Amino acid sequence: MTELSDRRLPVGIQSFYEIRENGYLYVDKTDLIWNLANKGRKYNYLSRPRRFGKSVLVDTLQAYFEGEKSLFEGLRIMELEKDWTKRPVIRLDMSRGGASANTLRSYLDIRFGEYEEVYGITPKATAGLADRFHGIMATACKQTGQQVAILIDEYDSPLQHSWLTPEHDACTAVYREVFAILKADDYYEKFVFITGITKFTQISLFSVLNNLSNISFDGQFAPLCGITQQEITDNFMPEIEAMGKKNGWTVEETIEQLKANYDGYHFSRHNMVDVFNPFSLVNSLADGEIKNYWASSGATSLLPKFVSDMEIRLKDFDNCALISPVIETSDVTGGGAELFLYQSGYLTIKGYMNGLYLLGIPNHEVRQALYETVLPALAMRRSGDIQSTQAFLYMHLMLGNVDEAKKYLKALVADVPYSNKKLASMDMEERYRLIMSTIFNAIGCRVEVEKMIATGRIDMVVELHGNVYVMELKLTKNGGIAAAERQIRDNRYAEPFKTPGHKVFALAVELDDMGKGLIDWKLVEE
Repeated sequence: MTELSDRRLPVGIQSFYEIRENGYLYVDKTDLIWNLANKGRKYNYLSRPRRFGKSVLVDTLQAYFEGEKSLFEGLRIMELEKDWTKRPVIRLDMSRGGASANTLRSYLDIRFGEYEEVYGITPKATAGLADRFHGIMATACKQTGQQVAILIDEYDSPLQHSWLTPEHDACTAVYREVFAILKADDYYEKFVFITGITKFTQISLFSVLNNLSNISFDGQFAPLCGITQQEITDNFMPEIEAMGKKNGWTVEETIEQLKANYDGYHFSRHNMVDVFNPFSLVNSLADGEIKNYWASSGATSLLPKFVSDMEIRLKDFDNCALISPVIETSDVTGGGAELFLYQSGYLTIKGYMNGLYLLGIPNHEVRQALYETVLPALAMRRSGDIQSTQAFLYMHLMLGNVDEAKKYLKALVADVPYSNKKLASMDMEERYRLIMSTIFNAIGCRVEVEKMIATGRIDMVVELHGNVYVMELKLTKNGGIAAAERQIRDNRYAEPFKTPGHKVFALAVELDDMGKGLIDWKLVEE
């Protein structure tokens, strides 16, 4: 029996060769990869969020087309592939292309130069990048007698990072110049595969290469990137058991924790299989803990470029919708905030109805990362100024110290509705609900606003490590603590949450009429 210490998780490794040669755990998707390469379309585009294993997929395709049979021993593809033909592969990683036309041209110049050296090509001094790309494909095909596989990873990275800068049009012009050749050189190409996050349609990949098949919504390939729950139990049970033992959870509880934090992605209305974020999942299993890996990966850095007034609008994105032509075909620059949030992994498909995609935040990890990102803008303070206060609020909520927690919440709420002019059009209690729910979400609590139960509607329910805080909010002019306490008692708001493993705190909260903060709260005993 293999000891846990002998098992190697591929944390941060994007090389299929390294995974296979060095004995890292590999979730076998090679049957899907073979079908993609042999039974699908010739020209393919796959959009998946950041940190979803796109680069490992591209690396696996490269190994397959280069005929590296030994790397696939024991995998499902061995039952499907009989010939193992070695083909030339041209692979471009556009995440190395920078955010300007100069850095983009420099990267392509270097990469094409490497392939020209391989095939003994001396380009003319006057040759442009497109001519050189053509020359590499034509020469590779002629020398090997095989058509070329073209693999372009993270095609949109320079376009994302140059968006809203003067460099964007220049970067777009480079794309139009270079990649238009893909359609013209169809004769030399066996397979073209392009990955990205966001879709920019006004470049040659989409406007000129109009035979590019978008497989991002194809049910067959829904689990191509990411890890399903079945794949978790098939491949990672020793790690799950160890994680449960470390945290005092059963196997079932451990899986539920992993699901709540890293699962919930759906990529096709035709196949609504739940998909886990592989980066976060593997890191969590390696650490034996539940942490927020999404924020630490830099996944939220592009939000301000594509979503304005995020701090005010975030609550509306958790239950939103897009018509199918927008989500399936539109350009990210004109599709609205919801389209960017979906393509980038902040939202996922929750359902589909008559041409309408229903979207929502996929899991707790993404929710916390989003709220942590927007809290400084909503509070009108620098992130570093509130980190310690947030940490102490978290600690006291976790310990059930309601009086101490109140001090830190008051410090975070102080003057926010009053000073933030973006909140001016909102009802005062609605403003407070927004800022308080943002604070609680940002520190990692599970939050439900205006929670409906049989006896009424609770303003806010906040859960953290088994402690449930049931909050009724009242402005001073609406009766303050006394009115809130009466409503909690009359409607028995705390009752539905008194379940094994939970400690319930019912809090009557009084708020300043003019938006200057939390005045006081009282623990309502029943």
